[in-house]
Amino acid sequence: MSRPANAEKFDNPVIQWIDERLPIFTMLIKEYRVFPMPKNCNYLWSFGGIAMTMLMLMIVTGIFLAMNYTPNTSLAFASVERTMRDVNYGWLLRYAHMNGASFFFIAVYIHVFRGLYYGSYRTPRELLWIIGVVILLLMMATAFMGYALPWSQMSGWGTTVITSMFSAVPLVGDGLVTWLWGGFSVDNPTLNRFYALHYLLPFVILGVVFIHVWALHQTGSNNPTGVEPKTPKDTVPFAPYFSTKDLFAMVVFLTLFMGMLFFAPLALTEVDHFKQFDPMQTPEHIVPEWYFLPFYAILRAFTIDITIPFTHVVLLSAKLQGVIAMFGSIMLLMFLPWIDKSPAKSARYRPLYRWMLAALVAAMLALGYAGSQKPEGLPVYIGMAGVAYYFLHFIVLWFMTRNGLWVLIPKEETLPVPSSISDDPCWKH
Repeated sequence: MSRPANAEKFDNPVIQWIDERLPIFTMLIKEYRVFPMPKNCNYLWSFGGIAMTMLMLMIVTGIFLAMNYTPNTSLAFASVERTMRDVNYGWLLRYAHMNGASFFFIAVYIHVFRGLYYGSYRTPRELLWIIGVVILLLMMATAFMGYALPWSQMSGWGTTVITSMFSAVPLVGDGLVTWLWGGFSVDNPTLNRFYALHYLLPFVILGVVFIHVWALHQTGSNNPTGVEPKTPKDTVPFAPYFSTKDLFAMVVFLTLFMGMLFFAPLALTEVDHFKQFDPMQTPEHIVPEWYFLPFYAILRAFTIDITIPFTHVVLLSAKLQGVIAMFGSIMLLMFLPWIDKSPAKSARYRPLYRWMLAALVAAMLALGYAGSQKPEGLPVYIGMAGVAYYFLHFIVLWFMTRNGLWVLIPKEETLPVPSSISDDPCWKH
């Protein structure tokens, strides 16, 4: 087979020899140097690359931590403490992995917010968005299993509580929980399978990220106007323009990460993580990691069983309602491309949607607060209000981007959208 006419020519004979047989360098130049990017993309577009960097950090530190970890309920906690005290730079590996998870989720949540604000889920990027939601689900599964591995008082009981929620599934719930545990309680089989899956899933995430990037390079990047590039003057090559910008953003982000790593590595850690798991003594308050708190609050927000009127027959238990709502809150994002049918993609030209999105962020923050508190008193009602708005947001979005709903939900009115990126007044000024 002849070499493609558009293949690159390299001065280095070794690189040229490799590229003639495996055109990986030509592919890299095509995808990461001359790849056309909308010229008006801002720093929010840097968080995809930042998230990828944090994923690689998590994989590398995780591999070295796994070399010193013992997946046994009698030895797991001690092996973590030994890593901290006796392994050369073990403390650095563990703190980098712990805080790296938090900063990984920060980068991904900002990445998701950017997609929501600028309509990156709209045509032709529906599949790209769905793949991104799959990555988020895989991240959550991986983080939860990693949460269990130190086998501390908090992680052991947290694992018990979260896995027990599957008992709410009708007919097969108890059997499903027994299968997850590998027995009749959280014990050695649970820890072993969580360890195996926690080691495997990051590589699965890496593979899905590759597909995500592949889909991105097929459709091209969205931009703050939501208008597709129409002419070459609407775009610039990825390098050096966006590679330099992304590098600067990455340095700033990693500086913040290093600040937390070296000066406040335990700022987000609960005190019960420093006690070995005792299945006979429940902690006063079970709290997951901060990035799970909104979803934990959704799980706990339902407190009343739904029954057949005037009978004691339960149609939906409060626990099952919480489980459905928690998983539904994430799965709902997959259908966002078909929920939102506004003629404008970007919130820049959608005044009402901007307010709704701000309220959605406020609701998630309120849910995060509610999830961090004991399930009693005011936090319970804050959680209920947050859940109500979260789902109401998507219902209102459905109707307002179509014909409205009588006088309850008006039809959305958008501002004029520029005909091209170069005609955007914000770009000109």
